[in-house]
Amino acid sequence: MCGVCGCGKGETRLEMGEQAQGHTAHDHRHHDHEHDHGHTHHDHAHVHHDHDHDHSHHDHSHPAPAGDVHSLRDDPSRRAHLVSVEQDILGKNNALAAHNRRHFNSHGVLALNLVSSPGAGKTSLLVASLQRLLPGTTVAVIEGDQETSADADRIRATGAPAIQVNTGRGCHLDAAMIDEAFHRLHVQDGILFIENVGNLVCPAGFDLGEAHKVVIASVTEGEDKPLKYPNMFAASSLMLVSKVDLLPHLDFDVDLLIANARRVNPSIAVIKVSATTGEGIDRWLKWIGAARDMAVASA
Repeated sequence: MCGVCGCGKGETRLEMGEQAQGHTAHDHRHHDHEHDHGHTHHDHAHVHHDHDHDHSHHDHSHPAPAGDVHSLRDDPSRRAHLVSVEQDILGKNNALAAHNRRHFNSHGVLALNLVSSPGAGKTSLLVASLQRLLPGTTVAVIEGDQETSADADRIRATGAPAIQVNTGRGCHLDAAMIDEAFHRLHVQDGILFIENVGNLVCPAGFDLGEAHKVVIASVTEGEDKPLKYPNMFAASSLMLVSKVDLLPHLDFDVDLLIANARRVNPSIAVIKVSATTGEGIDRWLKWIGAARDMAVASA
């Protein structure tokens, strides 16, 4: 179990590079040789292994039965141990996220972490965006889902290279997954979209090395989402209000959703979008362009 959120570990599966866009194992080795990531490929595998498979110094005992809840809550040593485990896992993740960020910057890549509840329309919005960006812009996508490659298949149909990461019971992507997937994509001077697992809780706590988190909130959800899941909205630079073409058929207060988001994060930008009609997509792409210009200027 993940010591931070309790999700499954040791179940992550990444597609081979050939499935993304014909990259070979030789390409991957050559890439590692050309760019110094501060560790060897063996070391990278070891870091990932430590995070996902081997916490021998952690407590892997089964959760206590209901009668022992108070003992877990009231035992200071147990609480201190749990805090230590969480700090250890997040510390390793953040160190690799910092490596990812340096790697993205050195390759001239703007990385955006797209987050939402399940069914908010991330993939449809991403497809609509890619159709406008291609072929004039270099893009790549890392797709996170618990199972299937359905979303990556939809992305590849646009002509964009994509790697599918299946997390099994895992409820979020982490920096090690992104590091491995990015090595297989070989993106240079472009945009990397990371579509995270549908979840507004755990992805808020895991830095992937992205320049920005972009939260998608659908009009088919509640206006109080930002208040229920404040950490995600506080961590995001932009909120895309999706599926606005459905508003005539819904009892939904967009202004209240935006007000709630800005109660949590007064500086969050907001764009209303529809993958169906194309509303707001140009504004979204202009926001991406401005973010890319800023990233290049600060690199």
